[in-house]
Amino acid sequence: MNDNYPTFPVGSVGYNLMLMRGTWHDHVETYHLDGAPLGNDTAAGSGTPGPSPFDNLVYIDFDGYQLRLTNVHFRGREPVAKTFTGRMRDDILVFDSLGPGAYENVGVSGGPGILTFNALHLNEACNTYMEPDFIVLTAPGQRIRHTVLYRDGVATRTLTAHGTRLLPTCDRRHPIDPRGIEGPVHEPPFKASIWSHLADD
Repeated sequence: MNDNYPTFPVGSVGYNLMLMRGTWHDHVETYHLDGAPLGNDTAAGSGTPGPSPFDNLVYIDFDGYQLRLTNVHFRGREPVAKTFTGRMRDDILVFDSLGPGAYENVGVSGGPGILTFNALHLNEACNTYMEPDFIVLTAPGQRIRHTVLYRDGVATRTLTAHGTRLLPTCDRRHPIDPRGIEGPVHEPPFKASIWSHLADD
């Protein structure tokens, strides 16, 4: 990653990503659409299903040009690590492909301390699986991430994570990382096969 950080206008995508860098602890809960607690989101069609609530380590690594974001379950679900990558283009964040046939996922700003990760264009891939991600910095070192899961074009559950920043950097694994303290923080970029039936031959 580049150490020569660019500067960004206040409230822009790059500005917000700079604010969100570091190692976070997210406590995650899932809900039915009416707000009733959902104890397991497998039937809802979650991309990484399992019991709820659960806890994640979140490593957010951004150098002003490229993003690497890794979620690691460390309590409440089987330990799983997923890494997502992207880069700035035309002042928004464009994620690397989520898998064959997937929609183009982008990060856009809602003003200072607010980001949304969602499809740039609504298309057939969005009808298969889509999960808009709304992230708000609520105080220094505190954030809320909220998602709505859509499967086959229908909303099936919501998810809310309350995050606390543990460290301002993420250059090494945190001691509570279930993968152990040795090894790279980030995994190879995650690719899903759920949209593969839409991919060009």
